[in-house]
Amino acid sequence: MASLSPFPPLIHPSSAAGNATSRLNQQTQRKLPFVDFVGLCGQSRRAVSRRRLSAAASGSSFPSSSTTTTTLSRLVKKNGKSSSSWSVGASRGVTESKAATAAAASGSVSASSDLKPQVLSSSSHLFPPFANLSDILSERGACGVGFIANLENKPSNKIIKDALNALGCMEHRGGCGADNDSGDGSGLMTSIPWDLFGKWADEQGLASFDKLHTGVGMVFLPRDENLTEEAKKVVVNIFEQEGLEVLGWRDVPVNKSVVGYYAKETMPNIQQVFVKVVKEESIGDIERELYICRKLIERVASSMSWGNELYFCSLSNQTIVYKGMLRSAVLGLFYSDLQSDIYTSPFAIYHRRFSTNTSPRWPLAQPMRFLGHNGEINTIQGNLNWMQSRESSLKSPVWRGRENEIRPFGNPKASDSANLDSAAELLIRSGRTPEETLMILVPEAYKNHPTLTIKYPEALDFYDYYKGQMEAWDGPALLLFSDGNTVGACLDRNGLRPARYWKTVDNFVYVASEVGVVPMDESKVIMKGRLGPGMMIAVDLLGGQVYENTEVKKKVALSNPYGKWVSENLRSLKPVKFLSSTVMENEAILKKQQAFGYSSEDVQMVIESMASQGKEPTFCMGDDIPLAVLSQRAHLLYDYFKQRFAQVTNPAIDPLREGLVMSLEVNIGKRRNILEVGPENASQIILSSPVLNEGELESLLADPQLKTQVLPTFFDIRKGVEGSLEKTLIRLCDAADEAVRNGSQLLVLSDRSDEPEATRPAIPILLAVGAVHQHLIQNGLRMSTSIIADTAQCFSTHHFACLIGYGASAICPYLALETCRQWRLSTKTVNLMRNGKMPTVTIEQAQKNFNKAVTSGLLKILSKMGISLLSSYCGAQIFEVYGLSKEIVDLAFRGSVSSIGGLTFDEVLRDLFEFKSDRAPIPVGKVEPASSIVKRFCTGGMSLGAISRETHEAIAIAMNRIGGKSNSGEGGEDPIRWNPLTDVVDGYSSTLPHLKGLQNGDTATSAIKQVASGRFGVTPTFLVNADQLEIKIAQGAKPGEGGQLPGQKVSAYIARLRNSKPGVPLISPPPHHDIYSIEDLAQLIFDLHQVNPRAKVSVKLVAEAGIGTVASGVAKANADIIQISGHDGGTGASPISSIKHAGGPWELGLTETHQTLINNGLRERVILRVDGGFKSGFDVMMAAAMGADEYGFGSVAMIATGCVMARICHTNNCPVGVASQREELRARFPGVPADLVNYFLYVAEEVRGVLAELGYQKLDDIIGKTDILKPRDISLVKTQHLDLSYVLSSAGLPKLSSTEIRNQDVHTNGLVLDDKILADPEIADAIENEKVVNKSFDIFNVDRAVCGRISGAIAKKYGDTGFAGQLNITFNGSAGQSFGCFLTPGMNVRLVGEANDYVGKGMAGGELVVTPVDNAGFCPEEAAIVGNTCLYGATGGQVFVRGKAGERFAVRNSLGQAVVEGTGDHCCEYMTGGCVVVLGKVGRNVAAGMTGGLAYMLDDDDTLIPKINKEIVKVQRVTAPVGQMQLKSLIEAHVEKTGSAKGAAILEEWEKYLPLFWQLVPPSEEDTPEACALYEATAADQVTTFQSA
Repeated sequence: MASLSPFPPLIHPSSAAGNATSRLNQQTQRKLPFVDFVGLCGQSRRAVSRRRLSAAASGSSFPSSSTTTTTLSRLVKKNGKSSSSWSVGASRGVTESKAATAAAASGSVSASSDLKPQVLSSSSHLFPPFANLSDILSERGACGVGFIANLENKPSNKIIKDALNALGCMEHRGGCGADNDSGDGSGLMTSIPWDLFGKWADEQGLASFDKLHTGVGMVFLPRDENLTEEAKKVVVNIFEQEGLEVLGWRDVPVNKSVVGYYAKETMPNIQQVFVKVVKEESIGDIERELYICRKLIERVASSMSWGNELYFCSLSNQTIVYKGMLRSAVLGLFYSDLQSDIYTSPFAIYHRRFSTNTSPRWPLAQPMRFLGHNGEINTIQGNLNWMQSRESSLKSPVWRGRENEIRPFGNPKASDSANLDSAAELLIRSGRTPEETLMILVPEAYKNHPTLTIKYPEALDFYDYYKGQMEAWDGPALLLFSDGNTVGACLDRNGLRPARYWKTVDNFVYVASEVGVVPMDESKVIMKGRLGPGMMIAVDLLGGQVYENTEVKKKVALSNPYGKWVSENLRSLKPVKFLSSTVMENEAILKKQQAFGYSSEDVQMVIESMASQGKEPTFCMGDDIPLAVLSQRAHLLYDYFKQRFAQVTNPAIDPLREGLVMSLEVNIGKRRNILEVGPENASQIILSSPVLNEGELESLLADPQLKTQVLPTFFDIRKGVEGSLEKTLIRLCDAADEAVRNGSQLLVLSDRSDEPEATRPAIPILLAVGAVHQHLIQNGLRMSTSIIADTAQCFSTHHFACLIGYGASAICPYLALETCRQWRLSTKTVNLMRNGKMPTVTIEQAQKNFNKAVTSGLLKILSKMGISLLSSYCGAQIFEVYGLSKEIVDLAFRGSVSSIGGLTFDEVLRDLFEFKSDRAPIPVGKVEPASSIVKRFCTGGMSLGAISRETHEAIAIAMNRIGGKSNSGEGGEDPIRWNPLTDVVDGYSSTLPHLKGLQNGDTATSAIKQVASGRFGVTPTFLVNADQLEIKIAQGAKPGEGGQLPGQKVSAYIARLRNSKPGVPLISPPPHHDIYSIEDLAQLIFDLHQVNPRAKVSVKLVAEAGIGTVASGVAKANADIIQISGHDGGTGASPISSIKHAGGPWELGLTETHQTLINNGLRERVILRVDGGFKSGFDVMMAAAMGADEYGFGSVAMIATGCVMARICHTNNCPVGVASQREELRARFPGVPADLVNYFLYVAEEVRGVLAELGYQKLDDIIGKTDILKPRDISLVKTQHLDLSYVLSSAGLPKLSSTEIRNQDVHTNGLVLDDKILADPEIADAIENEKVVNKSFDIFNVDRAVCGRISGAIAKKYGDTGFAGQLNITFNGSAGQSFGCFLTPGMNVRLVGEANDYVGKGMAGGELVVTPVDNAGFCPEEAAIVGNTCLYGATGGQVFVRGKAGERFAVRNSLGQAVVEGTGDHCCEYMTGGCVVVLGKVGRNVAAGMTGGLAYMLDDDDTLIPKINKEIVKVQRVTAPVGQMQLKSLIEAHVEKTGSAKGAAILEEWEKYLPLFWQLVPPSEEDTPEACALYEATAADQVTTFQSA
């Protein structure tokens, strides 16, 4: 069967330039002078500008201190195949030997240059002077972090021991290489251990160190001894040139035997250097001198052959960093110093890294020099560009004119953490405090913040002042920091990393990613808390004070009169009304639309739709057109760009329900020297949105302070194509350069003209903006001006995003606005409105709607990458380029990536290849049978709800017949489908009466059961009845976004399966609640392996640049299967811009994933599955050659069962009942399972035919063999420079065959506490015979997902509700993540102590109580006792927590009931049922997306109302008697089970407290007896009416 996407007729041009000219002439005749940009300038090989030329040239019980080292040495051991499997030592009586380093032999890869440490170069001409996306994508990570500090500033060895202990207890938050022994990194930052070093000096015969004037450097040196000596000479020379005295070098004593194989291959020579700073007295000046020396050393070293092997972990008079590519338990064993009793410090910051890139790089272990960073900076490319831009303007008296010697301030080759650390280091060394520095770099979401406005309004002025000076380093981050005098921690604006803190009576302060990581006498703990979004805690070691968030922010904000400066200098652009009539005649508008590339579809489907509805248009069934570079049609330049999106390493954000953390504000004007503070820095203009109308642009043009310069963007085609556009761009950049040097603070690039001229086309505005932006960066002028695009070439949200992403601060889309006005005034529109067929909007409203659609779309595009602020998105280049030549990219889009020489492929990629073989063909009869091949086939994750029951079940039956796998999608599954049919007569079954063509023995179960962000239908029984469990991180049609099942599709049947109510819309949030980092994804994988140890766990990703790095992390996180989806897949409803402008082709994603896994020794760990527009056996063969083991089919499976591609899936009106829940339409469903069986057998036969032709007997023989592919000898004008070497290159083959990989056992969690519990004879007897049993166990933070396996065992035997026994289990201690997950009825679990994140995740029943120990030294109702995202996706059961919870409590709760004494932000988010009672304070954004269930919240200080998201819920007092009873009974149960003093006080004065409660009621609950005081009367009336009728 031939490919269903035939390649269009192709032209073989004799001359590229000639053909381009020919096309240009054709376009000119059609008056479309430059719609498709590549034909004009894609061939140029010439240098583009002076700037480019110059740039190129230039769990155990806690041991006592004496046994810590011994225990740590065996605390963390790898087990079997599991990369995160380990068990706990002495307390469980478990003994495991050290994982042999010989394990590396199974996947050993010779060390290569890219494994070597990378030095932070300090000369801009010695590394790429721009941030390159491919460098950024190669290093991502997440971690477990913490600090311990003594408030009396007393150094002790106990702090070191406790820090090492804590590291060991967070091993599960880190990662390991393919040898299971080379850690991704761990480290400690402490004060300098002078006693230890003094003893060494005495032994060496050196004079005692002058602590006040001595600096200590911890240095990674080259491995080669000769090179080490050469490097040391350079270091000494620089110190001596600077007037510092080198006192000596110390070989740091290490134990190499504990280092893993891969880490040992790249292990540096580790030494310490001691220098005396004689000419400075203050600590600040001494630290600055050491900083300058380090920068000078790095500059010299970067030109040496060994330069990338020299790295200073620290060089300071105050702090020192011990780190390496080591597992947590190994750090203290590797560095002998850390075992010494005389190593003392008053504080320690510790860090365990989980890197998604397994190649060991010692310098990237953390802590860095100032920071320990758990998270990812999503805007790093923009941050690096802006830091480079401000290099010329940064000056401060403290540097005494030496600023040039400390540049650059960033390194594109280093990690995001290292670059954030560099930015922080610069500010701190320039005199800022650490707290102020972090408030500048990582500001909180301060707009519309009720608590902030009340508690520290001064901070508003501080943030307003700096918003225009420093773009936020945006992304999920828990940051620990220290300069030696202050130790602190802060959290990003979204709170997307866990951070708990506590203080003891003996003046120790602890902060950690998890509780329970250090031994603790709870009676001595006097304060427990958590860092919420944007919050900070700081310990002043010298002053002996701990400052919580409010005090820190106030202190910093009051250091300068920011309020006065802001009020006097910062101005807001006043809104100007939209025009009320068209400016041009209709014919002129049409001409302009044609000239600027508008199609009739663009006008009707995009612009007019946005003008009428105020939102982006929706589409479905994926994207089946070729991408711009392969299309014979002309395309706008924007079409060559794809939006990037978050998956795994960082989370997407929900712009609808969590929009309070987002902002589209942007500042216009000069950004001055951030190292100096003054009123002039605030002299800017704030735009509330980047979308300007004509009047607002006029206001800016008239502003005298901005000195705006308008630069036209046209070129003269009569002077010849070759070079004309190029030369015009050079002139444009020169004009921008001159304008800025003459004081212009605003450049307006404009393609506005009275009449389009065929001989004077406009430069594509995106090209113009990008070129000017890059030119000004390289010339050090970018901070002095802002760029606005005044353009006709911008009408979709994607266009706006591209322009902003490549440097524009705002856009005036004058032709799009004129098109809106024309549409509103047209006769057709007027008549439709008059006849009531379209909502009536005014001409002003039409333009407002367009603006609203654009701004909403921009928020969505930002959010899918996890970015909150437009000011950080500006210039951040969050795109991949598909189809532009290197010359163009280097000119205007530097650092953006295209993996294949500037080309991209959609379905036609596949048609650019053909097969070759050096073997003789063989008979088809010798090839493996079709029945074997089809077992590798899967169908897509289409949810029951999006498609009909008939379609869903027919596909499942067909896949089960052939031994393939269907996918449940999100939404659960009816248990009736899990048993084989035995009642079929004539193709019909009374079990499934709506289907035909059935056979006895058929089963309608989906082998793959999906766990998506909404958790709909995910119950313990659903999970234990799966062969495979799929975690959906992203979907091809709209990666990085959530979704919504419209209310009309939520029938009674769908509602039952999803534990919701009929007719109520169901929101699937973006994937972030428990998969917002690599270590949290690893935890969810652990949870699923825990509840169903027999099911393989797959992770579904979408192709994009850097997916290989992400997939490496997923493999290390213990996934069994990785699925790569192409951008062209997707059956459900999606915004049209998402379908067309996000995600990449599966061919590139699969190639990168396969090769990266091979290179990192991880390919054998995982099955690789791929999908995205698959139709034929040819597609299967292509995917196999590129490395895939299994193959997914989506839309085509629906077509085979009757889909007619009406493309109205989202309307519930599918004419053949495939994608509808309407019974009359479902009755038309024509499909039978045999149709799909036949189709897949046909595909398999095509595969057999190709295999026979190539001379291979089975698919195993060709998987990963790219040498059977060759490019076809065909070309389009736009594709003649296509470089397919990336796809055709080979990284080698796995050591196992594909069949062997597919047949491997399920990965294991290793030995877990649940195994011990299940092995208890009384527990086993109680489960088997439904008895009652009482048991007690100790628990530690390393005991994760406890009760999950027990629940799975019960659910497998009895289902979700059938267990009549009762397990009463008490745990004592600190529970690890996911405590009580997937709990089933009959399990009553009590925790005396505290818990971490995800308590009660997915619980379906039972009871879960968390209460502190009886003698706790803190006030329980004021303490954070459980972590974030508790009760996520619960479908039943009760939870009682005596204390506070973190963020997102009861998120997506369906039927669970809970009482808690306080929560963080986003409480009850996306709730669809159940009941939550909160007896204390809550954070912001309560009840966002809450469509069902009830919440009762105590508001005894009148602060609750501003914190509630009132978009859906109604807020009322508890007046209904049934509601009052419900509330009181839950509080009574809470008091009974937890002994809550707060609850007892409320009950004692019930009449006083009842009026202080608010009841939160979504529309679906308004008529329930709990919410409606008149319910009984209403119900009685209804009965009367019914009877009388």
